[in-house]
Amino acid sequence: MIEWSERGETRRALWRSESGAPAPRRVQPVDDTVAADTAYRLACEGTALLWRGDFQNARQLLQALMRRADRKSAKAAARAVQKMAEASPAERFHLHRQAQAQRARTLGALLIPVEGDYSIALRRAPDWRAACTEAWGPASGEASVVALRELLGVVGAHKKGVEVPALGGRIHPHYGVFSPVRGEYIDLVAQAPLPGTGLAFDIGTGTGVLAAVLARRGVRRVVATELAPRALACAQDNLRRLGLQDRVELLAADLFPPGRAPLVVCNPPWLPARPSSAIEQAVYDEGSRMLKGFLAGLHEHLEPGGEGWLVLSDLAEHLGLRSRDDLLGWIAAAGLRVLGRLDTRPRHGKAQDAGDPLHAARAAEVTSLWRLGAAA
Repeated sequence: MIEWSERGETRRALWRSESGAPAPRRVQPVDDTVAADTAYRLACEGTALLWRGDFQNARQLLQALMRRADRKSAKAAARAVQKMAEASPAERFHLHRQAQAQRARTLGALLIPVEGDYSIALRRAPDWRAACTEAWGPASGEASVVALRELLGVVGAHKKGVEVPALGGRIHPHYGVFSPVRGEYIDLVAQAPLPGTGLAFDIGTGTGVLAAVLARRGVRRVVATELAPRALACAQDNLRRLGLQDRVELLAADLFPPGRAPLVVCNPPWLPARPSSAIEQAVYDEGSRMLKGFLAGLHEHLEPGGEGWLVLSDLAEHLGLRSRDDLLGWIAAAGLRVLGRLDTRPRHGKAQDAGDPLHAARAAEVTSLWRLGAAA
C-alpha cells in the first residue's frame, strides 16, 4: 500500500509497480501549480509526486522531467568519460545499467491515482480502462496509484503493433512482454532451411512471433511453450489476429513440452545479468539459466536427425559477460554439435550511435542462428 497525507487526512491506496519498485516512503500531492524545477528536485530527493491536476499537464510535466534528467545524464556522462575509458566492457555495462536505473527512479516519481474500475478521475483524463485490464487483469474495485511513465507504457503496448515482414502482418506485444523490434533475429528464423514441416517446438514463445513465422513457413503443427501467464495471453491474442490459432498449440511450461520434434527453436534472453523487474526477464537471464537449460535438455527432445535452432546475439561476449568458449563448452557438454550457423548484423539505431556508452560492443555485435544436432 501507498500512504500519504492530504487535507489533514491520512490516505491509502494500492501501489502498482511492474518493475517491483517499493512503495515510496514520501508522497506529496501536487497539481498544475508546481514548477518543473521544483518537481525535479523533489523527485531526485526521493519524494513521489501524486498528481491532482489536469492529466494532460501531468504528461507535459513528465516530458519536462525527462529533459532535465537527460541534461543531468549528459553532464554526468561528460564527467565519467575518463572513468568509462579506464573501465572494462563489463564495468561499462554495469555503470550504464546503474545510470539507467537512477533515471528510471527519478522519472517514476510522478504518480497517477487510478480508480477501482481503472478510470482516472482527473481533468482531461483519457479512458484507458481496456488497456489497464489487458495489463493488470479484471478490475478489483480497489483504488490504486501507479507511475505515469508506467501507465503510458501500458497504453503504448495496448495500442501499438510491430510490423513483421516475415509474417506479412503485425505483432501486438502486451505490456511486460518483449517486443520483437529487433527484426533481424526473426529474419534468421524465416530464412534458415527447415529440417521438416511436420512438427516444431518454440521454447519461450513470448509474443508468439517465432511460432507464427514457423507456421507461416508451412510447419503443420507448432507447440509453443511459455512460463509467464501474461506472455501466454499475448501469444494467444497474436495468433488469433494472424489466423494461426489452429496451427499453434500454446502450453504453460518451463522450457520443453513433452515429447520430441524434428525442430526445436529457442531465442533466450541474450545477456547473463540479473533482471531488476519481471519486464526485464526477456532481456536479462541471470547465470544464463534459460540458455543452459535449453542446451542441456535439447538432446532428449530432438527426433533422430532433428535440429535445434538457438537464436542468440554475441553482445554478451563483447561486454565480457560470457565467452564464446563458455557457449561452445555448454553445447559439447550437452551432447550436441554445431551443424551450421547463420549470422546477421543488427539494424537498430544504437549500433550506429557513437555516443552510446556501449557503442563499441554494439557495433561489433552479431546475431546468430546456431543449427545444433546430436553429437555423432
